[in-house]
Amino acid sequence: MPVTKPFLPPREEYVALLDDVWERNWLTNNGPLVQQLENELEDYLDVPYLNLVSNGTIALQIAIKALELEGEVITTPFSYVATTSSIVWEGGEPVFVDIDPDTLNINPALIEEAITNKTSGILATHVFGNPCDIDTIQQIADRHSLKVIYDAAHCFGTKYKGESVYNYGDISTASFHATKLFHTVEGGAVITKDPALNQKIQQMRNFGHAGPGHFDGIGINGKNSEFHAAMGICNLKYIDNVLERRKKQSYVYESLLNDLTVKTQQVKPETVYNYAYYPVIFKNEQTALSVKKRLEEEDIYSRRYFYPSLCELDYVRSNETDISVDISKRILCLPLFHDLKETDQTKIITTIKESLTKVLL
Repeated sequence: MPVTKPFLPPREEYVALLDDVWERNWLTNNGPLVQQLENELEDYLDVPYLNLVSNGTIALQIAIKALELEGEVITTPFSYVATTSSIVWEGGEPVFVDIDPDTLNINPALIEEAITNKTSGILATHVFGNPCDIDTIQQIADRHSLKVIYDAAHCFGTKYKGESVYNYGDISTASFHATKLFHTVEGGAVITKDPALNQKIQQMRNFGHAGPGHFDGIGINGKNSEFHAAMGICNLKYIDNVLERRKKQSYVYESLLNDLTVKTQQVKPETVYNYAYYPVIFKNEQTALSVKKRLEEEDIYSRRYFYPSLCELDYVRSNETDISVDISKRILCLPLFHDLKETDQTKIITTIKESLTKVLL
């Protein structure tokens, strides 16, 4: 039983779109399916400008470049490695601020003391689709004239205060990797409300092309293909069902875990949550590893997500982020995917309880 599996639409629906691709013989370079998917995603998510790109990492890199972030960028140590590596790749220096132990997001109360005259922006992650303290972060950014990027890789379907979480910050980035709730096999998006910034992003993802034979600044190849867009168009038809299924599965886990002394993530108020993951935090690393080992003996695979804390990477300057380091050692994400059955969930939790009993003995 894997920790996740991609949702796949009916094969015939995908093949029908591929037949059209063969007929047109237009495979990439802003093809009609890419344009269609961008329009459908803008409508579904209620965002003004969404640019489909090849993956979520290139989305972050384009966001950093488009906002011209330099020097120090305040960020979270509790995220996937791409959040940090993108800053370094673009020549910046990540400055880590510790996380809130309940929400697992960057702690806004610690941000201002990390700001220096070298700080150009804040790159925060909505961890597991749980919105950051968006209002406080924006207030801090406004006071110090900083740009804000949200790594919203986990956020498809999440809303905060009645609108898509992608609508916050100067730029939000999405991942449409096969392990995500909504996927295009490989893919991502760069989302903004600013029309001028959107035009800049469009050019940047296509080498800087501003017209035939004309380049307006530096760019990169961040385009996506018709084959990936076809998968996205098919999957988008089923996303409401996918979201509802995750919600029900998460409630099952919650009911099965209610008599265990484990901790789960606290979702921010005023949030319509997407239930993208089910993280469980154990009392110490030894217990987490014992549970993981026992699950694997039953061919059940959890994930230490996120481990290690990014402040421990060998190419960054470490800050004191003790909470992130601690939680990264104690957390496991349990299996969660569309066709996971309640009987499977019962087996998972029963196995965890058996492991915890042995640890106590």
